[in-house]
Amino acid sequence: MLRVIETPIFQSMVEAIWTPSEREDFAVFISEHPLAGDVIPQTGGLRKLRWSRQGMGKRGGARVIYYTRLPKGDIVLVAVYVKAKFDNIPAQVLNTWKEAYDEQA
Repeated sequence: MLRVIETPIFQSMVEAIWTPSEREDFAVFISEHPLAGDVIPQTGGLRKLRWSRQGMGKRGGARVIYYTRLPKGDIVLVAVYVKAKFDNIPAQVLNTWKEAYDEQA
């Protein structure tokens, strides 16, 4: 199983979206299925995965942006949001978030 790392951006978003048990369920799933999400073009390997929320299903659920660092055994959770709030986050914004975390790590 891979280690799941939450960026500060992800941490600032997640509590408004998931319960602690939903958050844990996602972490377990993504650590076992690191390539489950679709690759987002022009982001250097970021992926987006839909994940259901309690009472919402996948369509009304959350979108999780993450990337893998398989040689290190890591999955880095970059952001989580609901589709009602954002349809798609621009690639340049996602790249900025990813680069900011990589510089710290």
